[in-house]
Amino acid sequence: MDFQKLVLSIKENEGLKLKPYRCTEGKLTIGYGRNLEHNGISENEALEMLVNDVVSIKKALASSLNFERAISFINLPDHVQNVLVEMAYQMGVNGLLKFRKTLSFVKNGQYEKASIEMLNSKWARQTPNRAKKLSNLMKGGF
Repeated sequence: MDFQKLVLSIKENEGLKLKPYRCTEGKLTIGYGRNLEHNGISENEALEMLVNDVVSIKKALASSLNFERAISFINLPDHVQNVLVEMAYQMGVNGLLKFRKTLSFVKNGQYEKASIEMLNSKWARQTPNRAKKLSNLMKGGF
């Protein structure tokens, strides 16, 4: 069997869809005709998607969070970057950017105040355990 030829044929016949869609049988499908309802994804695929998303979010935050020339996302302490990336992962970069007071405290290096302000949000009320954990990380707790 010519595996490469087979893969090329399937790619050509299925076409590539990068967002989920319903196939002709009504099954949730993605990519080159992968039936998500039947096959799902593997743990390795889930990890690869997570890593790709984190890299993409870090790039977006690096270009979005430039408070001043000397203060940018990439200059923030690692624990602060990690909290901001995780928040953006959960609610999207645009969702994170709505945390103006929190980001203002981050800009000024006031991480404890930022951690308190994070909890004053709909996000914290909706996901209290995660919000408390990330708030603790923001102020330097591990």
